[in-house]
Formats: sequence, structure tokens, C-alpha cells
Amino acid sequence: MSIDLQEVVMKLVGPIKPVGKTETDNLRFENLKTLCELVDELVGAIGKVGYTFKDRQEFSVGRAGKYAYEFLGETLGIKE
Repeated sequence: MSIDLQEVVMKLVGPIKPVGKTETDNLRFENLKTLCELVDELVGAIGKVGYTFKDRQEFSVGRAGKYAYEFLGETLGIKE
């Protein structure tokens, strides 16, 4: 049995797509804000690894740092 983390998170957060009904969209907007806060925290955690460990000499530490740093820059377009 494979667990799709995105599915799990979206089930916990709830739907975010607006549908044009004020009451429903108000709830979904709160869900969207929750999801954005989570993403911000996750990107922050990745940033701490990337910016802190990218230049470390130990192979496994440097590898993690470089991977996180490159993910931020190349995938998300986040620069120092």
C-alpha cells in the first residue's frame, strides 16, 4: 500500500479550489491560507538545510545541503 503524501495533506487541510459559493469559498480560503502557511514552513526547513550545509565537507552533510539549495534555486526560483 503506497501512501501519497500530497493526498494525505490535502485531506487534512481540506479543499482549496473556490466554487463560486460564498460560504463554501470562505472555508476553502481558510484552507488555502493553512496550506500556504504549511508550504512556507516546509520551504523554511529546506532552506535551513540548504543554506547551512551546502558547503560542508562531510559527504552526506554536503550532499543534503547542496540538494536542498539546488531545489530552492532551480525548482522554486528562490535565491539567497
